[in-house]
Amino acid sequence: MKNIPLLLMGCGGVGRQLLQHIVSCRSLHAQQGVHLRVIGVCDSKSLVFASDVITRELNDQTLYEVCRVKSNGSSLSALGDLGECIVYGNSESKRKVMDIAALLGKATGLAFVDCSASSETIGVLNQVVDMGCCVVLANKKPLTSIMEDYDKLVSYPRRIRHESTVGAGLPVIASLNRLLSSGDPVHRIIGSLSGTLGYVMSEVEDGKPLSEVVKAAKNLGFTEPDPRDDLSGMDVARKALILARLLGRRINLDNIKIESLYPDEMGPDAMSVEEFLASGIVSLDNDVQERVKKALLNGNVLRYVCVIEGSSRCEVGIQELPKDSPLGRLRGSDNVLEIYSRCYNKQPLVIQGAGAGNDTTAAGVLADILDIQDLFPSKE
Repeated sequence: MKNIPLLLMGCGGVGRQLLQHIVSCRSLHAQQGVHLRVIGVCDSKSLVFASDVITRELNDQTLYEVCRVKSNGSSLSALGDLGECIVYGNSESKRKVMDIAALLGKATGLAFVDCSASSETIGVLNQVVDMGCCVVLANKKPLTSIMEDYDKLVSYPRRIRHESTVGAGLPVIASLNRLLSSGDPVHRIIGSLSGTLGYVMSEVEDGKPLSEVVKAAKNLGFTEPDPRDDLSGMDVARKALILARLLGRRINLDNIKIESLYPDEMGPDAMSVEEFLASGIVSLDNDVQERVKKALLNGNVLRYVCVIEGSSRCEVGIQELPKDSPLGRLRGSDNVLEIYSRCYNKQPLVIQGAGAGNDTTAAGVLADILDIQDLFPSKE
C-alpha cells in the first residue's frame, strides 16, 4: 500500500471539493493500493493537524467537519473538540507547517497541496521543496511570481505537478511535457483559457450587448463577484505565463501584452461594482458590437485568447479567428487550446473541455497527487 501524507493549504471551493473527493474515493484508492493520509489543513488564519503526523491523520469525519466550517465562511479556528487533532492560530501555524515539513519531508515524504489563491504560500513552498517535499498546485500565483521563485519551485521537476493551474482537469501541462520531452518543439499556442470570457465572446457573437451578457454571466455565477476580475484578462495572462515558462521563456507578467475589456477609468479604484454594471459597461457596448460586425464581414468571429508564438510573442486579448477553426466553433464556457509543433504543424493538437469549476479543478488536483505516488514508500 502506497501511503501519501498530504497537507492542504486553502479551504475554499476547490480545497473543500478536493477533501470530499479524497473521502469518496477511499474504496477506489484502496483497490489501487493507495491511501491519501491528510495530516493537516490550513487556511490563512489557522492550521488543524493530526496530533501525531507520523502515524495518525485527520479522519474522514474531521475532514467533513472542516468542509462544513469553511463553507459557512468561518476560520478553522472555529473547529470544536476534534479528538486526536490540534488547532494552531495564525501566529504559530507557519512555524508548525515548517516543522511538519522538516519531520516528514526526508523521512516518509510529504505532499504540499496548494488550493489557495494567495501569494502568501510562495515562501513556504520555496522552503519545503528543499526538504524533500512534493508540491501540487491549483494556485497559479507561485508559478507566476518572479523567475527566482519559479526556478526554485521547478528545480525538482519530478516532485511538482500543476495541471490544474491552466485548464482545471484538462491534460494541458501533461500534453505539453510529452511533446517537449520527445524533442517535438512547440512553436505556437493559441487558446481560450477563460470559461467566463469564452461564454461572453460567444454570446456577443449572437448580437447581444456586452453589458447584458456580463450581467447574465454574473447572475449565473460564471464570473467573480466583481466581473472586472475576469474582464481584465489577468487570470488568462497568468495561465499564458505558466505555459510560456514551460516552453522555456524567461519572462514575467509585465512582459505580457494584456488587453482589458474595460478602460482604467472604470477600474475598481475609480468606480464600484454597482456603478460599473449600471452605467460603466453599457458605454462599451457599441465598440464591441462594431468589432463583432467587422469580424463577421471578414467571415471570422471574435475570441478572447492567449497567443504564445516564436521566441518573443506572448499576449492575451481579443483576436479575429476563422469560424471553422476549433476556437471559432467554441460555444459556452469550455476551454480550447491549439498547440502547433513540428509533428502538429498544419493540423494542431487540440485540447477541449470544461476548464473551470470546483469539481473539475479538484479532480485535476487529485489526479496530480496520485501521479506522484511512486515517490512515496510502500507500507506493508
